[in-house]
Amino acid sequence: MNTTRLNITLPTSLNNDITRYAKELKQKKSHIIASALDMYFDYIDLKEAEKRLNDNEPTISMNDMFKELGLDVQD
Repeated sequence: MNTTRLNITLPTSLNNDITRYAKELKQKKSHIIASALDMYFDYIDLKEAEKRLNDNEPTISMNDMFKELGLDVQD
């Protein structure tokens, strides 16, 4: 996996929490932060999908999508 070094500023209380969890889980702080961000982005994706659903954006069936993409339709 490619990585990028970041220099960020966090509230002291948040840094303390990350440090505590890293020690407890025996993981690097960067792993804790990356995992938290992955979960947060999954949450945002879900909220975005719910918003689109509530906004009544047009949808197509899975079979129509497969046909449109030239894929075999599984019945």
